[in-house]
Formats: sequence, structure tokens, C-alpha cells
Amino acid sequence: MKITRRDQTITEYDVSKIENAIKLAFDNSNTTCNNFEELLTNIKKEVSSLSESSNIIDIEKIQSIVENNLMKYQYFDTARHYIDYRKTKDKKRDNSSYISKIPDDVVTPWGMLGYITYKRTYARIKNNSDEDYSETEEFRDSILRVLNACQKQLKINFTNNELKNAYKYLMSLKCSVAGRFLWQLGTDTVNKIGTMSLQNCAFVNIDEPIKPFTWIFDVLMLGTGVGFNIQRENVNKLPPLVDVDVYVTRKDTKDADFIVPDSREGWVSLLEKMLEAYFYKGKSFTYSTVLIRTAGSKIKGFGGTASGPEDLVKGLKNIQNVLQKRKGQKLTSVDCLDIINIIATIVVAGNVRRSALVSLGDYDDVEYLRAKNWASGNIPNWRCMSNNSVVCENTNDLPDEFWEGYMGTSEPYGLVNLKLSREIGRIKDGDKYPDPDVKGYNPCCEISLNNFETCCLSEIYLSNVSSYEELKDIATIVYRICKHSLRLNCHHIDTQNIIHKNSRIGIGITGYMQATEEQKSWLEPLYEYIREYDNEYSEKNNIPKSIKLTTVKPSGTLSLLAGVTSGCHPAIYQYFIRRIRIASSNPLIELCKRNGYKTEYQKNFDGTDDKNTMVVEFPCCYPQGSKLAKDMTAIDQLEVVKKLQTVWSDNSVSCTIYYRLHEINEIKKWLADNFRYNVKTCSFLLHNDHGFVQAPFEEISKEKYEELLTKVTPITSGKILYEEQPDMSGECASGVCPIR
Repeated sequence: MKITRRDQTITEYDVSKIENAIKLAFDNSNTTCNNFEELLTNIKKEVSSLSESSNIIDIEKIQSIVENNLMKYQYFDTARHYIDYRKTKDKKRDNSSYISKIPDDVVTPWGMLGYITYKRTYARIKNNSDEDYSETEEFRDSILRVLNACQKQLKINFTNNELKNAYKYLMSLKCSVAGRFLWQLGTDTVNKIGTMSLQNCAFVNIDEPIKPFTWIFDVLMLGTGVGFNIQRENVNKLPPLVDVDVYVTRKDTKDADFIVPDSREGWVSLLEKMLEAYFYKGKSFTYSTVLIRTAGSKIKGFGGTASGPEDLVKGLKNIQNVLQKRKGQKLTSVDCLDIINIIATIVVAGNVRRSALVSLGDYDDVEYLRAKNWASGNIPNWRCMSNNSVVCENTNDLPDEFWEGYMGTSEPYGLVNLKLSREIGRIKDGDKYPDPDVKGYNPCCEISLNNFETCCLSEIYLSNVSSYEELKDIATIVYRICKHSLRLNCHHIDTQNIIHKNSRIGIGITGYMQATEEQKSWLEPLYEYIREYDNEYSEKNNIPKSIKLTTVKPSGTLSLLAGVTSGCHPAIYQYFIRRIRIASSNPLIELCKRNGYKTEYQKNFDGTDDKNTMVVEFPCCYPQGSKLAKDMTAIDQLEVVKKLQTVWSDNSVSCTIYYRLHEINEIKKWLADNFRYNVKTCSFLLHNDHGFVQAPFEEISKEKYEELLTKVTPITSGKILYEEQPDMSGECASGVCPIR
């Protein structure tokens, strides 16, 4: 039996230590134990039963057994002394933790925007005192927080040598935990909410009238991106709405039928009651928002500021309008799309996070295909909240209405091959690793998911890795972090059950298009290594094997840290100006100014200044030899997706294929030949020579880049003081998805 203790492993546990601790507790409580042997025997039996279910036992569980037995035998005072003893030992172990002693000897190779991106997005406030200003973490602080959480919250039990290596790899940007992990691990939010506070990806079928909608509302408010399926086979399962007029009315008095609690749960409950009224009860009711904090109030935990009740009220009114027009009828797919998009607008209004959504509909649902035809002029603004895709097996079946979106007047819809996603993992492995219960995908479509399932991610900076042996070590570390995070509890029991069963992981790679051919060649054997390692590790720890392990995600923000190309996307330009937007009040603005970076107010559409937002310009370049977007056709990009789906990703490869109008026929032919058996998901974006001011990217010459570089000092450190938590916004290569 192996027993774990926070940051160390005890290969052979000495029960006499527990015996001595109990005797000490009796001595300190001046209590005589007349049945000590019986008490000790019961404790040993319970410990032995633990070892039968798992060969790794947290010492905390053994100590809890001792406490419970002392209480059962009514030695209450002794139990109190034992608890005090336990707390003292815990504190002593924490103070002597190896993690805090890891040498500060790694220089982080920041990209040009890396440090600013880290500070803006992931650095937490170091103290939560009542002072007006608080200092934020430096990168070492964040990494040490993550490693401490790996031991204490995730119970990974890395050895000291493993901790040292993990620190080195994370600090030197050879790998990264998911952005949500980097932001949340080690916080009370993880203790309170569990696994959902760390999950990147989620999915649900819209085949019930209430639970899927409230689940989406709850999950989005926790910062997880959500995919949802509104194909006919799901939406047709919804019952018709009641054939009566229902009115859900705001009444901000204490005698309203429902007073909305100022909490995530309270907002979800209000939506639940409203849906119940329209689908089942047919009874109007009033609600009060008097308890909801005012707009601008600080939100503890995730950070940001409260939106106040007005956006909730407005959003619910819009949902009621959708429901009321279908009185006595069933909702359509677009009705469901609208309701979920409106829910997302409510979440976004809190200035806490962006709501990442993807909808999956039928390829021949014409109303759905035209739901984002902005040129028609009568499309609700909320439909911008989701990326839209269609489920398809054979692209020859796609109607003309699908391709209308590719002509530049609307948004091109993505493609999702659910049949292939269920049949295989990597293409190379054939049907060796099927995933038959896949129902859909997350917002960036890199993770296949079952109904109510979620998944966590991690990242390997392939172009920064020195050797295949180092790559294996890195993959082992990020695998274990992901694996153990999936063992946490979840406040949605259905979600918890499916997470624990599938143990679905998404180990991603980024910087692929600037990696060497040798580095790329490591991916195929690395996958086989991770598969075997998962088999052994899962069996050893008595936990389910992971149904999927690898992916390629868009990787926007994390790639900015190291300045590498995003996921498997090509470099947008060799030399360019990258513009990022930061709140005018953010102290990072002054840091940028001090280092010579050009800053200016964001321009409104009418040319006036938006003085709430500043635009900062960074001169950037990718290493010589990086593959550039202008040198790749749409077919070249699709071939990269096909290759990575074949040798690396057993989930999917998320890549936005940039195309030009003259390439559409070639794209159609390639998809007809390859989509059914080689591609699980793909999305497209038309090349656009924008011509507007303050564009996110602007190509420049080498000479201009070198000139701009002489005017700035790269930002790799800087003391930042905040009045509240830093910016929560995140970004992917597509500019839409997602959340940290």
C-alpha cells in the first residue's frame, strides 16, 4: 500500500505513528481510554479497506478515519486535541514544502507580447487585503501557486525531482497548463466549485425543455465554453409550449413571487422558473431583483465587476419574446439558437468573461443556415455570440445555402463529422480507439464530447522543446495534471459521472508551423507513448483510462506568451504590428508607455475617441523559416489538418482555414475526397484586406520592424498594482473563442 502525504510519498506506512498520535491526544486531553486496542483495531480495518479500493491513499483520509472513530467512541475532547495536532502537523509540512525552495534560476523567453499578456490575463492579486491597491503575481508566483495546487488540490504527489522539472518546463515556456488552470488553481474557487472551475470545454444536447438551458447558463457563468446540438433529432424531443399567455414580470418589491438571490444559482433559478412556466405550468409570476448587487460592484472569486440586474432583466425579456411567439407550438432550431445566444449576452454583460459558444445544426436546415446572413439586415445582434457549424458526413450533400455563407456576405459555417468522431481516434489507428457516445464538440471544435460532458486542456510549445526525451517528460507532467483535475467533484452530478467515466483529456501542441521537421516527427511516437503511459498510470491508480488524450487547439492567448505561431496555424506575417486593447484605467498602460510602446485611444466607428479603451502597438516577428499564411493555399492548410488528425490528435484538430474566393471550388473538391474519412472538424474564414484603422494585425517590412524595435524596451517585468482583479478576457486565433 502506498500512502501519499501532500508533497511526499510514503512507500511503507508505519501505523505506530497513528497510534502514538492518538496516545498523545489522550494525554493532552487528560482522558483515559479503556478500550484502546479495540479502537486501534477498528482504525486498522478501515485503513485496510481503503487499500483494497486503491493502492494510493491520501493520509488525510486516514486521519479522518481516526477522528471519526474517536467521535464514535464518544472521546469528544480527545478528538478535538487530535484535530489540533493534525492542523499543527499540516502547517509544519506546508512551511517546509520543497516547492517554495525551488531555485529562481529560469529565464522566461517571453514573446514580444508575452509578459503583458500574462499580466493582463493570468496574474492574480497577491493579497486580498482591504488596501486600496494590491500587487499582482509575477510569473514565478503563478507557477509556484499552480505546483502547490497540483499537490494539495489535485493530489498528484509529484516527487521533488518531478516538481523541479515541472517548474523548469513551465517557466521556460516549453509547456503550459490550460489558461483556466493558470488563473484558478490554488484558489478557494476550486475548493468550492470543484472541477467545473477548471474545465475549458463543455457540450450539451438541446433535447429537454429546461435542464440543457439552465446548465448552459450555469456553465457559462463559470467561464467554461459550451457547444450545443440543435439538430432536429434533438429539438423535436422538446414538448410544445403551453397554449396560454404567460407573463414573467419584474416587480422590485419584497412581495414578489420570487426574490432573485444575488448569486449564480439565483440567476439560474429564475431562468428555470420561467422555462417551467412556459413549458409546463402556464402560470405567470413576478420576480424581484432587489437583492442583486448594483452595476460596477466588484465580484470576488473570478474577478471583474457586476453588471447589475438590468442586463438579466433585458435578456429574460428577449427570451420571453422567443417563447411567447411559439405559444402552443414546438421551438425550432433557430429558436433554441436564439435563447442560448441571449443567455450568453447576459453572462457577457458582467464584464467578467466572454461567452464561447458553438451550435451544431443540420446541414439542410435552411433557416439555420441563414441565421447569420447579416446582409439581410434583420438578424438579431445576439446571434454573433456563437460560432455555427453543421453536422455532415458527405460534403456532396451540402446545399447551395451552405455555400452562400462562403461568398463574403455572411459567416461561413463550420463542418463537424460526428460519425468519424465516434468511429476512430487518430486516423492512423483506425477503429482501435472508438468513442461511440460522442454527441458534439466544444466551441473551438477540438474536443469531442458526450452529453453534459466537459474536458480540460494543456499545451506543449513544440517549437521550444529540445529533444524527444524532453518532450516525453513534458507530456507526462501535463498529462498527470489534467488527469488528476478530472477526479475532482462537480456540482452537476450527471457531469461528474461522465467526466469520471471518460477521463477525457486534450493535450495540445502549439508552434507547429515554426517547428522543425525533426520536432514534428516526434508527435507520432509521442502519442503511442502517452497511450501506454495512460494505460499503466490508470491501472496503477485504479482510475478509468482516458477515452481521448490529444488535440490541436487554436491556442491564441497561451501562444502569445511564448510568441509562437498559434496551434497549427501559419504565421500571419513575417514582420507585423500587433495591436491589443486594454482598459484605459489598467496600470499596464503606463508600463507600456514607459517602455516606449505607442498607445492611443480606441477609435469609434464615427472616428471619435473611445476614452475607456487604449490600443497598444507591439512590433513583432516570427523566426525565419516559419510558414507564412500568404505562402499557403487553403488546400495546404487542410492537408496539415489531415496530417495532424492522422498522427497526433485523437480528439480533433481545430484550425481556421483562411481562403480566397477563387479557392472555393478547390475546397469543395478536396472535402469531397477527404472529409468523410480524414477530417473530424474544420472551419473557414475569408481572407479580408481590411483597410480599417487600428487593425489587430498590420504587415510591415523588416526595415520598419527594426526601426520600431529601436524605440521600445521589451517588457519582461514590472510591478503592477490593481484596485481589482486583472482583465479576464481571452482570445483564440479566430478572435471568438474562448475563455482562458
